[in-house]
Amino acid sequence: MTRKIDIFDTTLRDGEQSPGASMNTQEKLVIAQQLIRMNVDVIEAGFPASSPGDFRSVQDISRLAGDRCVVCALSRAVDEDIDRAAEALKMAKRPRIHTGLGVSPTHLREKLGITEDECVERAAHAVRYARRFVDDVEFYAEDAGRADQAFLERVIQAVVDAGATVVNIPDTTGYEMPDEFGARVRGVAENVSGIENVTIAVHTHNDLGMATALALAGVRNGATQVECTINGIGERAGNTSLEEIVMAIKMHGAALDAHTDVVTTELTRASHLVERITGLNVQANKAIVGANAFAHSSGIHQDGVLKSRDTYEIIDPADVGAAGSEIILSARSGHAALEHRLKELGYTFPEEEFDEVYQRFLEIADQKKEVYDEDLESMVQERQRDIQAIYTLDALQVSCGDPLVPTATATISDESGEKHVVCSTGTGPVDAAYKAIDQVVSVHGDLQEFAVKAITRGIDAIGEVTVRIQADDGRIYSGRGSDNDIIVSSAKAYVNAINRMIQTDRTRQGF
Repeated sequence: MTRKIDIFDTTLRDGEQSPGASMNTQEKLVIAQQLIRMNVDVIEAGFPASSPGDFRSVQDISRLAGDRCVVCALSRAVDEDIDRAAEALKMAKRPRIHTGLGVSPTHLREKLGITEDECVERAAHAVRYARRFVDDVEFYAEDAGRADQAFLERVIQAVVDAGATVVNIPDTTGYEMPDEFGARVRGVAENVSGIENVTIAVHTHNDLGMATALALAGVRNGATQVECTINGIGERAGNTSLEEIVMAIKMHGAALDAHTDVVTTELTRASHLVERITGLNVQANKAIVGANAFAHSSGIHQDGVLKSRDTYEIIDPADVGAAGSEIILSARSGHAALEHRLKELGYTFPEEEFDEVYQRFLEIADQKKEVYDEDLESMVQERQRDIQAIYTLDALQVSCGDPLVPTATATISDESGEKHVVCSTGTGPVDAAYKAIDQVVSVHGDLQEFAVKAITRGIDAIGEVTVRIQADDGRIYSGRGSDNDIIVSSAKAYVNAINRMIQTDRTRQGF
């Protein structure tokens, strides 16, 4: 059996330190409920001495959690802080006080103004004092990543002797290389007496983009608790991302001799929840939970995924609660991706016609960053209208503005294949286009209704125009047209209505 790695979530404490990510007590309770649902082992609920709000959050989360997980409260190595943490944790069934201080030369000299001996004495006192209130005391050796290794081990030995149940080795500034940090954790595991009865935790930051790698190096070298946050939020560049560490351990459990008990199918939901509450958007290419984590845009990748998902995906989207693999249609997509998506929408084409469909798709894709299902629906419907067309709008150029006279030049093909180039002016661009079309078609319809709507998303959305025209006999005919250019959509809709009018008249006359 592999080693159980405890997941210590500090989204509500360290994560909240992200600029702009402050949460009220009710919002923290909502996230805490999700963390409990995910089966995390420890929730660091806040820093009670820092504010009344944090104090209440620790109290409320203690009641909410019951015995389902450890509830932890942060404190400095100061008696008053520890008193406040203990008070906030009174309702917790599994309370933990997390106390500590800096151990690097920079912290001792610049921040604390104390000697190494004073640091050791203060650390041991803080642990002994906290043990008066709770049986579970974690000590953090802040900035251990830049500490002298021998001194770090001396501090850890002192707090273990004082009764610490967990020792936290943080790379507070994300400074070390993973192999160096792993060696640091291994040194603590090998050189501190009694450490075998204590949990070694790692808490790493992402200043150099290596938080997850640092944490995994710690696990490989003896750590059995990882401190992390949803979406990796936290001070500066953030913390170790919970979803990344959990899935990395799941994928490489044998190599790491490790497993977690986190319910991975809740990861995407947790990510979206924290994103919504904090207002910190998850980057699209974020590992595991980003919008593009299971999206494929390249034609080569799409073809591979359609043949076998694991060609390019090492994680089943369902394992993290994601909707599934997504084929993003763009100008880089190939025949296979387009054919697959059209089939899902219920459209199939003979092989000899598909190249024509694909070329029309590329025309749309060249105008848009992404082609949506609505674009495809519109493309197919437009093609079906063109197949039945008596007249087809091949090109339209319009000039208008103040004080220009709206002018439209149209190229129209009739059913015999002859092309007509016509020009007209009007009161507006649509009126000019319709008058130009009237010069070619054999009938005229009075415009009764005109409606336009965006049928896809984004500023480059395709607009669909629906028109209703009235023939001389009073009959009403409708037409639709769609294009990125709303004037072109309007002209296509009018031509479509004219075609319907002519086809109906021919049918009535027996043609």
